[in-house]
Amino acid sequence: MKAILTGAAGTVGSAMATHLRELGHQVSTWNRRVVPIDRYQPMEDFVRRERPDVLFHLAIASRSTGIANESWVVNYEWTSELAWITRQLDVRFVFTSSVMVFTNNAKGPFTVESVPNAGEGYGCEKRMAEQRVFHQNPQAVVARLGWQIGERVGSNNMIDFLAKQSASNGSVQASRKWYPACSFVRDTAPALLWLASATPGLYLIDSNTRWNFHQIASALNEKHGRRWNVIGIDDFVYDQRMIDPRVPIPSLQSTLPSLP
Repeated sequence: MKAILTGAAGTVGSAMATHLRELGHQVSTWNRRVVPIDRYQPMEDFVRRERPDVLFHLAIASRSTGIANESWVVNYEWTSELAWITRQLDVRFVFTSSVMVFTNNAKGPFTVESVPNAGEGYGCEKRMAEQRVFHQNPQAVVARLGWQIGERVGSNNMIDFLAKQSASNGSVQASRKWYPACSFVRDTAPALLWLASATPGLYLIDSNTRWNFHQIASALNEKHGRRWNVIGIDDFVYDQRMIDPRVPIPSLQSTLPSLP
């Protein structure tokens, strides 16, 4: 199989590229400095030239490249164009969205039938992009992701958060009333690959079946040598979990056996 990856330098993208190559798949990464994301024809020419079987659109506007309204361009406009291009060229399209399409006022756990309600910012852009993807390419797959958990400090994941909170505040305050949508990035990558051959539609990728943030942070602290002072609090009440039994992804407890 040959795949094009956008966002290949990011948390999920780098894990996805590694996973695909380890399995012997050919990977072509999208370099925004070479192939602009705000001009249609170069984008189509690139995909046509590469002739992939699947395009994984994982990119977000994490670092500015100077494009006006860059977040909107990356999250919505680029996504819309890629959905159309892949439809025209008969390329499978897998787009990663986010649990942030739901606000803190939404009542989880969420299923594919739950109606997103984000009205502004990143979550709103992702929500609108989801709708646009299916309009442009009805054969597409949209995968909502939760908070990613890496293996080390140095990328945009839960471990980074714990380390930064500890460094800044001397402790990590972790709510016992928050059930975050989350998964280890090394488990997310195989799940996304599975979706490349799944029935078109919306999917939810989440490894958290029953644990609150305090339990998860404490288990990560145990795994990483008790580096942080994790304190349980009760002032953020939110069930953000996403339930989709169709997606083959391990439970958090497979990596964090100290979870209760």
